[in-house]
Amino acid sequence: MAEKFDPATTDDVRAIVADALASKTPLEIAGNGSKREIGRPVDLNYVLSTAQLSGVSLYEPDELVLRAGPGTPMKQLRLQLEQHGQMLAFEPPDYGPLLGGAADEGTIGGIVAGNLAGPRRVKAGAARDHFLGVVAVSGRGEVFKSGGRVVKNVTGYDLCKLMAGSWGTLGVMTEVTVKVLPAPEKTRTVLVSCADATTAIGAMTRALSSPHDVSAAAWLPAPAAARSGVSYVSAAHEALAAVRVEGIGSSVDARCIALRDELSEFGEIEELHTHNSVRLWDEIRDVRLLGEDPDNGDDAIWRISVPPAAAPGLLERLGTGMELEAFVDWGGGLIWARVSGMMDAGSYVIRRAMVKTGGHALLVRARHDQRIVEPVFHPEAAGVERLTRNIKEAFDPGGILNPGRMFNGI
Repeated sequence: MAEKFDPATTDDVRAIVADALASKTPLEIAGNGSKREIGRPVDLNYVLSTAQLSGVSLYEPDELVLRAGPGTPMKQLRLQLEQHGQMLAFEPPDYGPLLGGAADEGTIGGIVAGNLAGPRRVKAGAARDHFLGVVAVSGRGEVFKSGGRVVKNVTGYDLCKLMAGSWGTLGVMTEVTVKVLPAPEKTRTVLVSCADATTAIGAMTRALSSPHDVSAAAWLPAPAAARSGVSYVSAAHEALAAVRVEGIGSSVDARCIALRDELSEFGEIEELHTHNSVRLWDEIRDVRLLGEDPDNGDDAIWRISVPPAAAPGLLERLGTGMELEAFVDWGGGLIWARVSGMMDAGSYVIRRAMVKTGGHALLVRARHDQRIVEPVFHPEAAGVERLTRNIKEAFDPGGILNPGRMFNGI
């Protein structure tokens, strides 16, 4: 069993990293470990946990800003924000059950390190777009700070953007500052019967380009819809496009009426009100419509980002090359896919198909042996790979922070 370090301050982290660098001892960087199964396996003798770097040190609702330790549980932040009618607008997902763990175990540090976002990304952006400031320790054992409490408080390089999505390979965050926003007063979802991906992409594109301020759009093929805990969705026995509208009550009502009329040419229309609407989008956000069946634990789960117009063709090509179940989020820009019965988790078929479409694919869930052999993160072009390696060298010249989690040698 790996030995675990539990630092409680930035100075503690700096001392641990400095000692590890001096002794050339690689460290696994983790919070609660809820997303440990994402990425290439990092099986090391020493784990630096950020779990004790927890708690909210600053929250100013009127200024829409919150500062917390990276080990602060997302559940705690969500409850505190709800008391003031606020939220993290990028809709952080909870992949715990998808990865075989418990729900509500994630931390704000893990969300930011993975640059993770839910369905509202089409409107609000990703985690990095709400990441205002960071205090961290680099692999050199040096403390660095970037950003502050407002978006404009950035001079020099914006290291927040660099840290978001680095998966703990560049530095150990000890403090993060994020932007918060008012939560919507009301939520509704317009459902459109769309039997095929092409029709669904057309409906979602129409909705997202309309003046009705749509905050999310997804397409659920019949098998995915059947998994929903929302009775109307699961009992529909057909594929559905879902379009979410949020905001002030009277405005939501008016926009839903307009959307129902505008989307009626694509298929039959229904509507989910607040409770069922929230439940459906929670399921989509956390990928519950694919991955929680106990019998599917060995199936691979892919997160595929593509141009929306390319999604129907890509789904067709993938479906002819292997056993596949999928649904579409971000108006067609994100495909969640479950692949069954492939020794390589479907890597060859997916990577080859994406040469034509562009975009990138992340192997979110796979067996340990598959994650050792197959590229988990999308292979980078030669120029981008050189840049990635140069950045790693600048921040972590000894290669001691989560070595190899994203790419071999990085």
